[in-house]
Amino acid sequence: MAKYLSQEWLDEGRKLSEEFPERPGATARMQYVVTGAPDGDVKYYWVLENGKIQESTLGEDANADFTITTTYDDSKKIQDGELDPNAAFMQGRMKVTGNMGKLMALMPLTQSPEYKAIQEKIRGVTEY
Repeated sequence: MAKYLSQEWLDEGRKLSEEFPERPGATARMQYVVTGAPDGDVKYYWVLENGKIQESTLGEDANADFTITTTYDDSKKIQDGELDPNAAFMQGRMKVTGNMGKLMALMPLTQSPEYKAIQEKIRGVTEY
């Protein structure tokens, strides 16, 4: 089991995402900020190329296309499947800064059966 928001957890998610089918054009640099985590705020980023996570690392990416900020509680609910990320965004529980067009172009990926299957696998290796 990998502790949620640890580098080990990010590595597990990246490995599992290799199963995701290639999606030409689904390319972005995404910065995540999770506030109020048990050990303080956590920042990590993904580099997504054609639907595949190429990099998933703790820290900040100065070249991120956009930044997604959520509280730890909401982030955990999204991870557990209790809160839909699209609903969180629409309810203002997920804040986004930067290139909104780039983010919106990726939204259909989160609704695909493949994405949902990978999320379920990640839940199975996550320890809170």
